[in-house]
Amino acid sequence: DFDLKYAEPVLVVDAQIENGQAPTVALSRSLSFFSSISAEILTNSFVHNAEVTMSNGTVTHTFKEYTVPLGNGYFIYYYGIDSANLATAFIGEFNRQYDLTIKVDGKVYNAKTTIPALTKIFDSLWTKSPPPNVDTAKRVLMARAIDPPGLGNYVRYFTKKNSERFLPGFNSVFNDEVIDGTTYQGQVDQGVDRNNPLPSGDDRFFTRGDTISFKLSNIDKATYNFWNTWEFNQQSIGNPFSQPGKVLGNISNGALGAFCGYASLVGTVIAR
Repeated sequence: DFDLKYAEPVLVVDAQIENGQAPTVALSRSLSFFSSISAEILTNSFVHNAEVTMSNGTVTHTFKEYTVPLGNGYFIYYYGIDSANLATAFIGEFNRQYDLTIKVDGKVYNAKTTIPALTKIFDSLWTKSPPPNVDTAKRVLMARAIDPPGLGNYVRYFTKKNSERFLPGFNSVFNDEVIDGTTYQGQVDQGVDRNNPLPSGDDRFFTRGDTISFKLSNIDKATYNFWNTWEFNQQSIGNPFSQPGKVLGNISNGALGAFCGYASLVGTVIAR
């Protein structure tokens, strides 16, 4: 018999900044492991009226909270650039550090991230026929990537199909321990929406005629550690033989989540 203790909610931070894009910050409260889940509970978990500021080393901007309707009376909330105070607004730049400060309920939380230089890139994309026993109308995305000499290049990748949104791969982050300083090519699996069942069978592949966008993002080590441990834990759910692991965030004062920076390069190909 297990005594399942109640866990006090803690702040959860989902913050990001990408080259050429405005930063965004979503704040919520954690839920107990065995608590119920519903759209209403998730909507009510968002944190409001926080003081959120971000600095790019030159200016500091105070964010504004925005509401996005989802329909059926539900909403999501995020903090972003205050359109009424653009004098201190900024977008992401290569090779720059950003500092995030969150003040809510009498507590202060800090985090920092970097948008690194765009050092690891890809120079070509193409599609090829699928494996045997797969619908011949399906296509496999291939990419040729170039890793610069010197360990410590971390990346995360995303794919986008037609007018859909960018989605991260099931295993989306990689380091360069094996491929340091090499040019290599490989198959790029479709990004996945983790709110839906994972694609299986022929649905794992793209379809002839699809416009496919591939985004390769250089990231710092803290961002890599967060997504690497997060994906390991997510993939271990329900497996009694998996190793225990802790998700390594970069937010201070006991908060969960991460502040992530992305130096991104995007390419597009039509599946032939």
